[in-house]
Amino acid sequence: MTLKNPYWLRSGFLNVIQNFSGVIFGFGSFFFLVRILDKHSFGAWTLFMSTITIFEVIRTGLIQSALIKYIAASDADEHPGIISASAVISACLTCACILANTLLAPVLASLWETPELVFLFYIYNIAFLLTGILNLLNCIEQAHLKFRGTFLSATVRSGLFFFVTTGCFLFKVPVTLLQLVYIQIAGITLACFLAWIPVREHITFVFSISRDWLGKLLKFGKYAFGTSVSSILSGTIDQMMLGAMLSPAASGAFNIAVRITNLIDIPTNAMATIVFPQSAKRMETDGEGAIKYLFEKSVGTVLAILLPGLLFLYLFSDLVIYLIAGEKYSDTIPLLHVTLLYCLLIPYGRQFGTVISSIGKPKISFQIVLITAITNLVLNYFFIRTFGLMGAAYATLASNIIGFILAQRILSRDLKVSVRQTLVYMYTFYPEFYSRYVVPVTRKLIQQTSK
Repeated sequence: MTLKNPYWLRSGFLNVIQNFSGVIFGFGSFFFLVRILDKHSFGAWTLFMSTITIFEVIRTGLIQSALIKYIAASDADEHPGIISASAVISACLTCACILANTLLAPVLASLWETPELVFLFYIYNIAFLLTGILNLLNCIEQAHLKFRGTFLSATVRSGLFFFVTTGCFLFKVPVTLLQLVYIQIAGITLACFLAWIPVREHITFVFSISRDWLGKLLKFGKYAFGTSVSSILSGTIDQMMLGAMLSPAASGAFNIAVRITNLIDIPTNAMATIVFPQSAKRMETDGEGAIKYLFEKSVGTVLAILLPGLLFLYLFSDLVIYLIAGEKYSDTIPLLHVTLLYCLLIPYGRQFGTVISSIGKPKISFQIVLITAITNLVLNYFFIRTFGLMGAAYATLASNIIGFILAQRILSRDLKVSVRQTLVYMYTFYPEFYSRYVVPVTRKLIQQTSK
């Protein structure tokens, strides 16, 4: 994992830019939505998107990790069978998600006292069909250690939504929640086309679906699936419970704190995307010692990048909330203080799941995330009843600490991973970055100036 390796430079650049643009576009859209929509409507939109995200993760979680792992580690003549089996599984899950979405729509709308959400859920079934295709294309590209199509499709999808909401705000054009769904469908449609172009030469199907590959994908994917579902539930259950136990407006207020912390989660997402296919290959060639290094180095690097942003947001949280969401969301400031604390644990959890899955032990990752999700659910129920809105933040922090302790004990036992070593890599990142980039650039500028 050296900086001289073109894979890390090229892939890291594209993934950081992709995550950065995605978060920025998503954050920008949120910035204008909180000003276009009233507190109830924004809270309703938050609950709607949380539910849709769960369905999306359920569908992609079963095949994403398995598809990337097996294509990255297998010969080219086996790829058509893997892709065809993955497409069948994805199609079945898409149908299941559409059915569940249709049946649950009136139930959730009644629970949250937001009847306008029913038709939104129904219309979004169109998007489910399109995202099934999009996710399959992105997985195939990532398995071939390429990210350009994934970058373009993700950027266009989130960028279109951002520019439309920006235009509505600037020109004072009223927008409804239903219109927001139509905009998302348009963005996904365009993203599918952009994702297909770079991988069309790798897409080959077989008419006879291999039961062997179906079994392998499902066997590996079932734990990755459970991990993804448990993880997304752990990340959204607080907002959904706030909507049911307090109000949609409370859910919207908590979502603002989550949105802000997502801005500093860009390096974590980018590093996880890069490490997974690479660690799957390194496990086959170099063994567990290489995986240990990948985990410690990637976590240390991400922590070094995150720390300045975390300190800034903590020290100037009142100013940040005021500039981003306005005075009506001042109750989000103490929430942000707590959410920033568990941001320090996110790189460990994300890379734990990535590394454990890549070495063929997704069951362990699933068990840890499931324990964390159940703990979060139980603590949210009692903490929200006791502390109100702040209870959701306390519950999420406590459950993340428990998950962190369990995961690091497993990594220490199986891979001899050291938390101390991640902190060493975090500390050494700064002088390495200074000597490798700042000093040469400074010398070059001085030389050019002297001439």
